[in-house]
Amino acid sequence: MKVAAIQMVSCPRPQDNLATARSLLEQAAQAGAELAVLPEYFCIMGLRDTDKLAHQEVPGQGPIQDFLARTARELGLWIVGGTLPLRTTDPERVRNTTLVFAPDGACVARYDKIHLFWFDNGREQFHEGRVIEPGDNAPVQFDLLARDGHRWRVGLSVCYDLRFPELFRAHASAGADLLLVPSAFTHVTGQAHWEVLLRARAIENLAYVVAPAQGGVHENGRHTWGQSLVADPWGQVLAQQAQGPGVVLAELDPARLRSVRQQLPALAHRIL
Repeated sequence: MKVAAIQMVSCPRPQDNLATARSLLEQAAQAGAELAVLPEYFCIMGLRDTDKLAHQEVPGQGPIQDFLARTARELGLWIVGGTLPLRTTDPERVRNTTLVFAPDGACVARYDKIHLFWFDNGREQFHEGRVIEPGDNAPVQFDLLARDGHRWRVGLSVCYDLRFPELFRAHASAGADLLLVPSAFTHVTGQAHWEVLLRARAIENLAYVVAPAQGGVHENGRHTWGQSLVADPWGQVLAQQAQGPGVVLAELDPARLRSVRQQLPALAHRIL
C-alpha cells in the first residue's frame, strides 16, 4: 500500500490552508497513495494560540470537516485530518482532534490528543494546556482495508504523544501494525529528538510509522522542524522531506512486516 505524509507550512487563514492541503492531497492521489496523512494544525497556525478558538467546530459539522469528507470522497483516499479544533464545554479551550475519513467520505475514527506540549527554554515558550483540553479516549485504532485486500490496524497519536512510548505499546498490544504521528515539532526539539523518537517507536513496536509534519517558518514567526517521514518496522527511513510543503511517499509491504516480526518476535517476549 502506498502512503503519503503531507508536509505543510500552515498560516493563520484556514481557507488558504485548505487550498494547499487539497493540492497536496491531489498530488498524493495521482501518485497512487491509498492513505494520506495531514500534519497537526494543518488547517490553522494562528498568530496567537487563542486564534484557533474562532475556528472551532462542532463534532460532525463545519467547513474543515466538510472539506476532509468531500476530498476523501472525490479523490478516493483514506485521509487522516492532521488535527483540527473541536468544541468543548469550556468556551476558552478546544480539543486538538484527529479525524479519519474513509474513501466514501465517512468519518470512521476520532482521537483527541492526550499529551499536551509544554516547553520553555528561556527563548521559546509553549503551553498547549492554556487553550487545549486533553482528550480521554486513547488509545484509538481503526482498520483500513487496502485495495490489495490486506487489512491494516492503524494506531493514532499526535506530536507530543511521541515522547510517551506506553501509548504506542498500547497500540501494538491492540494489534496495530501502522502508527500515525501528525505533528508540528518545534525546530529546537525536532532537531534534537524527532527522527530518533520516530525510529524508536517503529523498532519497539515492529510497526510502520507515518509522520507528517509542519516544516518551515510560519507567519507567526514559529519555526517548525519538518522532516516528515515514513519508517519501516526495522526503523529504516523509507522517505523523508526536510522543509517546505510537499508529499512524502512510501510503500508499506505486509510481507516486510511479517518477516521482521518473525525474525525478531520481541512483542511476544514482553514481560512487563
